[in-house]
Amino acid sequence: MDNTAAQFIFLLQEQGIKLTTEQLAQFELYFQALVSWNEKMNLTGIIERDQVYTKHFYDSLSLAFYADIEKVRNLADIGSGAGFPGIPLKICFPHLKLTIVDSLSKRITFLQHVCDTLKLSNVQLIHGRAEDVARQFAHRDAYDLVTARAVARLSLLNEFCLPFTRKDGIFAAMKGNDPSEELTEAKRSLKELRAELQKVESFSLPVEESARHIVMIRKTGATPAKYPRKAGIPAKSPLL
Repeated sequence: MDNTAAQFIFLLQEQGIKLTTEQLAQFELYFQALVSWNEKMNLTGIIERDQVYTKHFYDSLSLAFYADIEKVRNLADIGSGAGFPGIPLKICFPHLKLTIVDSLSKRITFLQHVCDTLKLSNVQLIHGRAEDVARQFAHRDAYDLVTARAVARLSLLNEFCLPFTRKDGIFAAMKGNDPSEELTEAKRSLKELRAELQKVESFSLPVEESARHIVMIRKTGATPAKYPRKAGIPAKSPLL
């Protein structure tokens, strides 16, 4: 075992997550697929192995430090890109029923390759806009935990993600810098979408110590019928 893998195991153990040999092998296969496919399509600007393990894998798993994933039945990852945080969470918590929504079909193709290579089951990959998918009965007000990592400002993210979240479920927005300003401008969207701020968790990534914040929002009621608005409208006219 090399230093990168050993450090990854140690850092997760500190947070109460113990990886099996099989799970560690899955992360390595994921890394290899990411680097290989990244030569053909733009998945990530981070390709150095130690950086991928810290800035993508560990960062994705940080959600489990603050949410009790063992009690989560189903997880929706909106705008997942190269599969973060959904795939790392699925590797560590195989019981999860994971749904990933992304608007680019070639990213969905990559994620299907990853799921097949890692032999992940109970993963649903959906090519579509969040505004459209959230209007489908199977996904509306349906998920225990919904997340999005570095996708958009909170006022816009709320309209993308809260319609997927069940009543009393949690939407966790994974952010870099202090989200205080975003929270202020997101007050109207929280009210409109029947949700309330539960807490904001902050920490630093190991080694480089860059700031991370996780905004935990609780859904208080069913999504009003008019939301989400038609694809493209929320981005042009966010709920401010």
